[in-house]
Amino acid sequence: MKVTAIIPAAGSGKRINAKKQFMEINGQAVLSITVSVFDGCQSIDDVIVVVAKEDIELTKKLLKDFKKVKSVVAGGSERQDSVYNGLKDVVQDSDDDIVVVHDAARPLVTKEIIAKAVREAKVSKAAIIGVPSKDTIKTVSPENVVLGTLDRGSIWQIQTPQAFRADLIISAHDDAARHGIIALDDTALTERQRISTEIVPGSALAFKITTEDDWAMAEALVKAGVVECY
Repeated sequence: MKVTAIIPAAGSGKRINAKKQFMEINGQAVLSITVSVFDGCQSIDDVIVVVAKEDIELTKKLLKDFKKVKSVVAGGSERQDSVYNGLKDVVQDSDDDIVVVHDAARPLVTKEIIAKAVREAKVSKAAIIGVPSKDTIKTVSPENVVLGTLDRGSIWQIQTPQAFRADLIISAHDDAARHGIIALDDTALTERQRISTEIVPGSALAFKITTEDDWAMAEALVKAGVVECY
């Protein structure tokens, strides 16, 4: 059984006005930090990194010392397109192979979280990382009027990595491409295939860097030694 990680990193960083995957935390590029965790995780065999076409050569130089980086491929206009391009580069050794998808902009993920996702996917065929919502969640209209309150007890904030049996996630992406379906994450595509997914508790520290506040928080956590920067 082979486990391949796909790390989509082709985003333009519109909300932070920069390609955050190449910005630095404690002197290291975010993408390099993220890849280093997977490179050092015993549960991972290969890593495929997906970046914008114009960033391929830069990325190859940035990641040249990582042993598990199998390839750097061009992404697409949407995150889903980038993951699909990465899936096309996956070489399956058996029907039990696992694919792990992880956002490059979540550099504070740990090897332990990755290993938990892989272990669960080997048993359940599909597993995602998440944390229970601590906040009250309300539905709001386009006019910013509160419509209702959701049951917080059944609400989880979904993170990555998300791990799947390789043939299932490839089939789900193939089907989405045929029907022009764009989903919020990879699990939404497997849900369309009625594939049962197990959720694995993650960590609030493994948040996605999207805004300036997220960036400041990530830097503060690393500099304070709260999280390890590999």
